[in-house]
Amino acid sequence: MNQTLLEAEAKTQIPDTPQPPGRPPAPVHPRFAKPQRIAFVQACWHREVVQEACTAFLDEMEARHVPRSAVDLFEVPGSFEIPLHAQILAKTRRYTAIVAAGLVVDGGIYRHEFVADTVIKALMDVQLRTEVPVFSAVLTPQQFHESAVHYEFFRKHFAIKGVEVAEACANTLLSLERLRGQVAAGIV
Repeated sequence: MNQTLLEAEAKTQIPDTPQPPGRPPAPVHPRFAKPQRIAFVQACWHREVVQEACTAFLDEMEARHVPRSAVDLFEVPGSFEIPLHAQILAKTRRYTAIVAAGLVVDGGIYRHEFVADTVIKALMDVQLRTEVPVFSAVLTPQQFHESAVHYEFFRKHFAIKGVEVAEACANTLLSLERLRGQVAAGIV
């Protein structure tokens, strides 16, 4: 009888071990005043790695009140082809932002730094000429080997970069909305 009583007490007692905290509440993101339309231009070179940035970007933008249906996806052969597509898309005035994603690796034939530098400078030129913000998740790793370990590492890394580029995109679009409103109101 005492054993049954002790078992019942043991079941009702709060254990001394600390309980893991619950999931933190989801962040509350501000909403846009106007609908957003975004172009996501992705290089096909190492598609299985770069696609992780796109998937993470779409998830994060959805959490930030931009539905997947408001993001148009475009593919180009490699990162070098992204700036021309970005420029043509920006000139349509259909998009409030353009995001570029690609992986530039050292192929041993040319200096990959040259390609990466050219792409980034061209993307900056596009946004300055068109006033459509352009964001880059075009990455140039120090070392990339075609091995399962490197593919897995860079897939995870591109997922992180997808979230980061979504954060930058959303925050910039919100900032530009405010700034353009202030300019229209004659405040700035």
